[in-house]
Amino acid sequence: MKAVIIEGYGGKEKLKEAEVPMPIAGTHQVIVKEKASSINPIDWKLREGYLQEMMPWEFPIILGWDVAGEITEIGSEVTDWKVGDRVFARPNTTPFGTYAEYTAVDDNLLAHIPENISFEEAAAAPLAGLTAWQALFDYGKLSAGEKVLIHAGAGGVGTYAIQLAKNKGAFVIATASEKNRDLLLSLGVDQFIDYKNEDFSEILTDVDVIFDTMGGEVLENSFKIVKPHTGRIVSVVADADKELIAKADVAFHNIWLDTNGKQLAELAELMEQGKVKSIIGATYPLSAKGIYDAHAMSETHHAVGKIVIKVGE
Repeated sequence: MKAVIIEGYGGKEKLKEAEVPMPIAGTHQVIVKEKASSINPIDWKLREGYLQEMMPWEFPIILGWDVAGEITEIGSEVTDWKVGDRVFARPNTTPFGTYAEYTAVDDNLLAHIPENISFEEAAAAPLAGLTAWQALFDYGKLSAGEKVLIHAGAGGVGTYAIQLAKNKGAFVIATASEKNRDLLLSLGVDQFIDYKNEDFSEILTDVDVIFDTMGGEVLENSFKIVKPHTGRIVSVVADADKELIAKADVAFHNIWLDTNGKQLAELAELMEQGKVKSIIGATYPLSAKGIYDAHAMSETHHAVGKIVIKVGE
């Protein structure tokens, strides 16, 4: 089958097309014929070698950890899925990712794609949608009526976080550039902050939950406006200074995504109901050039919504 692989760490020029062996389904796995995948920052961070100590894999490596497609084969112990099912997933993080025509997925990580959702819309959602879900609810403990600040609201994770928080009944504040104001308001943002011309730390106070996808000064300044004693800050990019956490007397979590098919099924239900939608900023083909261009866009940190890879017809 065709895949886009890397045979060494480095820049985007390391991406190449190759013929690789078909995946083999384990007893509790299915084989998915891919219709779409999507790009996440972990993809190019791993390509550059930033994560090699955490994931000391042998080459060649197939990147990519989002998939939407149809089941073509099921393992001997699989009971809840059948050939032909339309499914999507955030598979386990392995060297055999989803920049390929077929991929193997553990059966407990799958969710059905609703009939009114396209493969591209489904492929955009797993990693980013689950990251937002777990940050807001598993760690942030966000509840109705609370104030939540979502940094980089126009990004892939941010667009899902806004919708999930709004659906929960929270008062949603988000930072983004002015050009994305209308998009974010349409997703349910109650208070928009243009980060280029406004300093959120001078505008806000007593925020219950802050979701950080930026790190650095943004994360540091978030401690100035989080609600003392009961506030929660969740980051997906960095640890915070222990003194800052102690001084603010708040809960802080630096999280890593936990693959979860049940949560993905709940997200699918919200998508089916029109309460959450995928914002797709760009689509590229499964080719070395397509992935190269997609990584280039993701690396700018200014992509709107998700970048999707279309696989095959």
